[in-house]
Amino acid sequence: MIELSVQQISEAVGGRIVGMDETLAASTTCDSATTDSREVSAGTLFIAKPGEVTDGHRFIGVSRDAGSPVALAERETSDPEGAVYPAIVVDDVVEAMGALAHDIVGRLRRHGDVTVVGITGSAGKTTTKDLLAGIFAEEGPTVAPIGSYNGEVGVPLTVFRADYTTRFLVIEMGANHLGNIRYLCDMVVPDYGAILKVGTAHAGEFGGVENIAITKSELADGVASTGGVALNLDDTRVAPMQSKASAPVTYFGVEGRHVGTTDHDLLEAKDLRTDEGGCPHFRLSFPNGDEFSVASKLMGEHHVYNLLAAASLAYMAGLRSEAIVQGLNTLGAGSRYRMERTDRPDGVTVINDAYNANPESMAAALRTLAQMGRDAQPPRRTWAVLGPMLELGEASVEEHDKVGRDVVRLNIPKLIVIGEEAAPLFNAAHLEGSWGDEAVWVKDADEAFEILRRELEPGDIALFKSSNGAGLRFLGDRVAHDQTGGPQAGHALGRKAQGNA
Repeated sequence: MIELSVQQISEAVGGRIVGMDETLAASTTCDSATTDSREVSAGTLFIAKPGEVTDGHRFIGVSRDAGSPVALAERETSDPEGAVYPAIVVDDVVEAMGALAHDIVGRLRRHGDVTVVGITGSAGKTTTKDLLAGIFAEEGPTVAPIGSYNGEVGVPLTVFRADYTTRFLVIEMGANHLGNIRYLCDMVVPDYGAILKVGTAHAGEFGGVENIAITKSELADGVASTGGVALNLDDTRVAPMQSKASAPVTYFGVEGRHVGTTDHDLLEAKDLRTDEGGCPHFRLSFPNGDEFSVASKLMGEHHVYNLLAAASLAYMAGLRSEAIVQGLNTLGAGSRYRMERTDRPDGVTVINDAYNANPESMAAALRTLAQMGRDAQPPRRTWAVLGPMLELGEASVEEHDKVGRDVVRLNIPKLIVIGEEAAPLFNAAHLEGSWGDEAVWVKDADEAFEILRRELEPGDIALFKSSNGAGLRFLGDRVAHDQTGGPQAGHALGRKAQGNA
């Protein structure tokens, strides 16, 4: 974070300083910020955010002992002797984080040449962010979110990591209600933005897919008019968002899939195919006429849109085509649990894609699994280990039903469904013709692990996929590092899985 005095921070957030006088507030500075007291060191602004599990105000004393000169808080707190801890008191800490982030971005812009990029979409945001950050990092100092920091708390925390040396600031923008993306755009005012797709993730919270589309379009409207907006020309809800943009529009898409025609700039993937590992290969055509071969290290044909979005943003930001393609060809998944592949010593392959799930990403992962098994020589047996897709609202049963039928229609021979909320997925697979031990339902991950430990055989491929809240990513880790399983390991019942969970 750029160094700011307590007085400057207070002015940015409209706060009230307690526990220190005006002179001390002007001379005391912070050069980092965190909501986690375990990350505090000398000069850290500790943000006492109330949470669902605990309240940050309880840790103001701990942060003070660790070197924090001041806290951002919603109320005064005192040490055991009754002395008030130094703090900037505001009505709402989260809103204050946004105000401080907005102030910092403004200072960065006034100081030098920083480019702010926003990315949103129902799926693929984190992968696109990781790709773009990797491409930008070769051009200059780059700050991007850790993991999936993409909301009203995560975006400010990303901004706080920037300083006056930062050349590129990549912002992932998530949402679960109308107006969320607009709020984030007002906070950072992106120079460039990309909208990947509109799906059914969080449809229950939004009140329908149309409201999701409206919310994602807030990025098209929120990009500075002097910048540029990248839109997916193959998504029927994203392509029309060009009417919302005041900035020039660049489209991206796959040859033969476009939902309409365009006279805007277009980055296009031609001759798309996947290799035996499920990684997309294509020829990338740029608006300036450049054309290069891309052989991505990402697993799954659906990642072509993340690759195209990252390329579009980098192109609009002025990077050379050669530099962009070099990044696309060398960068893999930068965050965990996104089609993360582990090849066990016994020949079993684990694909852990259980960071998140919605109907679109579930279908894409299953297609990749089926293709990997079918195209291998010799063909490999495939397992779909699936948990619930959360936050789908009234569409939950219908969408789980579709996934179950897809598993059977894709000829995936082994299905394990975990948890009550995913039961419609199992029922649909059974009705579609997956009988006997081809499809099983279990109540929890431990039951699933025992089945996999006994029955996985060399050459099998197991996909783990669920919403984050279902926690199947931990089961995927457990299976990926298990060395007790297989048909010959019946004697090992009850042994603890090896490796980190």
